[in-house]
Amino acid sequence: MAGRPEILFPLFGALESLPGIGPKLAQTMAASGIDKPRDLLFTLPHSVIDRRPVPTVQGLGHGQIVTVEVRVLRHHRAARSGAPSRVVVEDAQTELTLVFFRGSDQWLERQLPVGAQRLVSGKIEFYDGRAQIVHPDYIVPPEDVDQLPRFEPVYPLTQGVSQKVMSKATQGGLARLPALEEWIDPGVMKREAWPAWGDALHQAHAPQHQADCAPDAPARARLAYDELFAHQLTLALARRSVRRKAGRATRGDGRISTRVMGALPYTPTGAQSRALSQIRDDMAQPQRMNRLLQGDVGSGKTLVALLSMVTAVEAGGQAVMMAPTEILARQHFESLAPLAQQAGLNIAVLTGRDKGADRAAKLADLAQGRIDMLLGTHAVFQKDVHFHDLRLVIIDEQHRFGVAQRMELGAKGRAVDILVMTATPIPRSLALTQYGDMDVSVLDEKPPGRQPVKTALISTERLEEVVAHLKTAVAEGRQAYWVCPLVEESERSDLQSAEERFRYLRAALGDDVVTLVHGQMPPSEKDAAMADFAGGTRRVLVATTVIEVGVNVPNASIMVIERAESFGLAQLHQLRGRVGRGSAASTCLLMYRAPLTESGERRLKVLRDSEDGFRIAEEDLALRGAGDMIGTAQSGLPRFLVADLERQANLMAVAQTDARALLERDPDLQTPRGVAARGLLWLMQQDQAIRLITVG
Repeated sequence: MAGRPEILFPLFGALESLPGIGPKLAQTMAASGIDKPRDLLFTLPHSVIDRRPVPTVQGLGHGQIVTVEVRVLRHHRAARSGAPSRVVVEDAQTELTLVFFRGSDQWLERQLPVGAQRLVSGKIEFYDGRAQIVHPDYIVPPEDVDQLPRFEPVYPLTQGVSQKVMSKATQGGLARLPALEEWIDPGVMKREAWPAWGDALHQAHAPQHQADCAPDAPARARLAYDELFAHQLTLALARRSVRRKAGRATRGDGRISTRVMGALPYTPTGAQSRALSQIRDDMAQPQRMNRLLQGDVGSGKTLVALLSMVTAVEAGGQAVMMAPTEILARQHFESLAPLAQQAGLNIAVLTGRDKGADRAAKLADLAQGRIDMLLGTHAVFQKDVHFHDLRLVIIDEQHRFGVAQRMELGAKGRAVDILVMTATPIPRSLALTQYGDMDVSVLDEKPPGRQPVKTALISTERLEEVVAHLKTAVAEGRQAYWVCPLVEESERSDLQSAEERFRYLRAALGDDVVTLVHGQMPPSEKDAAMADFAGGTRRVLVATTVIEVGVNVPNASIMVIERAESFGLAQLHQLRGRVGRGSAASTCLLMYRAPLTESGERRLKVLRDSEDGFRIAEEDLALRGAGDMIGTAQSGLPRFLVADLERQANLMAVAQTDARALLERDPDLQTPRGVAARGLLWLMQQDQAIRLITVG
């Protein structure tokens, strides 16, 4: 693949080549991520100052920026060292004072001779009812009005870099913009009425009104789209490179799945059947499957996973399902084993806890093909784990594993199919950003019999009342989770707060009623406590957030979340999903410490009023922002310079459709528009994508 096109060289040169930037300033700017002209051009102004002259300052508000023609009346020199000099002037209607804390008297007399007319521009302030401008930004004779910018862009600044430096350097960068061919689909350009790329950059750096700095201004929207399109093109190329990797056609004959379906006490939902047929179609193709199964809390992903694994077994192969924690892996095993065994399948679980002879026996069975399905933590990918014929890998709660590992998972088998599952509903824009290289199936219906969960907000001051209700419920045979808060205070850990609550509830409800689970317990103790709760010998489970994902106890119908305001919305929704799994009416109490902040109250009310995980996720995105929502460190979210994921979600969907359509028509990007799109990938520094384009 050839290197960066020569036409782009001016944008990738040294920052010092721009007017007004020396080596020291270049170093300062590089620290904030601006180290070449391209970066400077994508650093857009966030607002604009209107410097058009007005006849008078009378009637203007404090803090407004004003440009006005004045006549100089008199000078008042500084009375003492450190005091300001003042120059009294008048405009068409009123007097005002120009205040200077530095600058010699001679300099002031040269700039503002008594009796002369001058244009001054700066921030108007009122002091003792009199208008004043401290250190005007500009002082020019009226005939030099052209020296004043009519509209002045305001840039985000790094310490030590002024607006004037940014402005001057940016103008230098704009002067060397190359004429690039268009990469956006002509139909999209016309429909959106977007300017050409070069025009868009010129317009974005020369706003005339505040509206020109908004994300939906045509020039900004177009530049945001360029970023999103380059990103989606990269993901589409990654998706294609996975698909081009020869897979194996895996087709089931239905003999085992019929037995599994016969053993089910209910009929799968339409969404489950739809997702399953998409997965089976993918598995039957000669290319590798790379699919995301996104389901809301309690939408029945586990059944879809089991039937997908059955397809691999029917075709003579093996399947593995990987969970983020040991508790979850063992729980998947407990819920799937009865169905699998009824259907005559050999299913096993492998975690870091398996040691010695027991582990060796499992590994031998796996290598010989005597185990059909394996469940486990990432221990299943250790070097000594060999499969007889692995055909399907299912990864549960993939965001816990980090995005980069997705590419490495196929190595254990020959051309395995990959299915990623998540119970965290992701807003469409983020799903496209994070998983745009995958095909997506969505489970958006709840299986029959799932009860709605009544959610209520209650202040922590009413703790005793809540415990009294809990006592009654426990006496009636009901079970409850009590989730302890994430503790911010450094002198106490989450563990301490959980242990304190455990002791308090044990004293109130009885020693043999309450059990405790937290992250620092040895796995065997954790499993024993969970087993006591699942089996009903303990009625109340006090826990830190280890129970957030996947724990399944149908008899538990009460969820108390303490200090709910300290959790994210998605996490609260996950926790609430632990109840409402049986036939009893279920309740979730969100306990908060008063007073709630405005955004804290809004978050908890969203949860109280909705059980739709996708709606909650959209709200979460609006409230918290994209990086915060997924935890940017491990999210693989790109850093966009212009695009705003929260406010331009619709552009992301258009970009994905456009990118996939372009590759469909022009797989090697050889047409004029394809070549222009390659240029965009270089411009956006998507070198990974450029490597994925196979020439010829």
